[in-house]
Amino acid sequence: MENLELLVVGGGPAGLSAALAAANYGIKVSLAEEREFLGGQLIKQTHRFFGSEKEYAGTRGIDILRKLIDEVNKNKNIEVLLSSRVLGIYEDNVVTILNDHKMKKYYPQSIIFATGASEKFLAFENNDLPGIFGAGAVQTLMNVYGVMPATNVLMIGSGNIGLIVSYQLLQAGVKVAAIVEAAPKIGGYSVHASKLRRLGVPILTSHTIKKAIGKEKVEGAVICELDNDWNEVKDTEQLIKCDAICLSVGLTPLVDLLKQRKVKTTYVSELGGYVPLRDENMETSIKNLFVAGDVSGIEEATAAMIEGQIAGLSVAKRIGKNNKKEIEKRIEEGKNELELLRSGPVGKKIRKGLSKLGLNHGKNYNENFSEEALDISHLMKTGVPSEENLKNKLPSEEKVFDKGPIAISECFQRFPCDPCVKSCPFNAISENGNINNIPYVDFEKCTGCGICVSKCPGLAMFVVHKNFSETTSVVIMPYEFLPRPHKGEIVKVFDREGKYLCDGKVIRILDGKFQDKTAAVSIEIPKRYYLQARNFKVEEGNHG
Repeated sequence: MENLELLVVGGGPAGLSAALAAANYGIKVSLAEEREFLGGQLIKQTHRFFGSEKEYAGTRGIDILRKLIDEVNKNKNIEVLLSSRVLGIYEDNVVTILNDHKMKKYYPQSIIFATGASEKFLAFENNDLPGIFGAGAVQTLMNVYGVMPATNVLMIGSGNIGLIVSYQLLQAGVKVAAIVEAAPKIGGYSVHASKLRRLGVPILTSHTIKKAIGKEKVEGAVICELDNDWNEVKDTEQLIKCDAICLSVGLTPLVDLLKQRKVKTTYVSELGGYVPLRDENMETSIKNLFVAGDVSGIEEATAAMIEGQIAGLSVAKRIGKNNKKEIEKRIEEGKNELELLRSGPVGKKIRKGLSKLGLNHGKNYNENFSEEALDISHLMKTGVPSEENLKNKLPSEEKVFDKGPIAISECFQRFPCDPCVKSCPFNAISENGNINNIPYVDFEKCTGCGICVSKCPGLAMFVVHKNFSETTSVVIMPYEFLPRPHKGEIVKVFDREGKYLCDGKVIRILDGKFQDKTAAVSIEIPKRYYLQARNFKVEEGNHG
């Protein structure tokens, strides 16, 4: 049996962050990951992160992973155990790990469990047909192994994962037949939904899947509408043709090992299911046994990384010998960062769940919020902003457009994110001191440089030059598809619902290292469409 200072179980964002936080203060860390590679969900997250700049906002998950792995590899205090499955943890805290068909016992002083979560399933007729996937499996096939899972997918679930995977399917050349959501409103961020609507993907709220169609494999699905009591509305069945069904209906914390060790758990629906009781330092009911990430409650990866840091620092404070005050300061900074991320309206569910664990931070969550609140009910039902939403974000006077190009923010929902604010060299974008506020553009300061177009994780920033010529306007749009358009190419231009407006001409493409795979493409269009044009598609026949 081998003695350890700290064993971290799970090599995802929480586990990596925990290992680094402890190792940076001299703690010897063994990091056990059951797969043959580190990264957890990060390895398949090609999208940019939301949240604060301090926690990698605006950076793609795969790039965050590269940075974390590089730091781990350089840290002499971290031993990485790949293909190492933790089989059990016993009352004396002895841990058994299976590696290379051999079982070995370890006795760690402290343990951090960052085991993540598993995908929930959904009961419906023929749900065992080949061609029915979980969203994580689809992401793994595409983003890890480069395999196209299907040609026409029906997505079930409109949370952030369902919306993000739908977008990634489109990037891979897969058609998304529709997104089906049982709730009366979209579950994920509105910016994710809006970019899918611009691409022509229908989002059907208050709908559910009844059955899959097919004999040997998926050939379609029957969906129906739901009433306010979640009952089927008669005569609303629709047949959707598809060759795969992707389920994104939630996650459940993986607490099996914790239960084996008799860690106290409780069912909290807001956090995804059974979660361990723990304190603000991420320590469970068993002394020296900590948790971090989705195993402690389902949240965004940004929160998982901060929780990992807090857990790792808490171990360093307890068993380390130096830098106690510095560690305490960093722990408090992590807690404050978590509170900020959770403080907006989208964090209400998490706050409610944490309160059931006795974790009430006692701070005013509405502090520094903008007074005005947009009615986004139509947006959250359809993915398309209302006229009132748009009016709120556009210049109050038409003459503002006469000064030249200006940025337009089509972000209408309060959630933690600040890359647009941080990216503007002229301080023309503001969230009024809180990253949970809605960003607004100061049109007097804005020069229309277009930097924000490539930096917004939600692809919700545009630049409009109304009077490019007597008869035409130019709209700068974000673009993340291949092939890229060429200068001078004629493209099809679409509105916020994915409806064709007109043909447009590509006059400029910014697509360098600074844009980081989100090209800023300037499209010249007839002037009458300057407030409607928000997407374009490259015509295969015109692309050389």
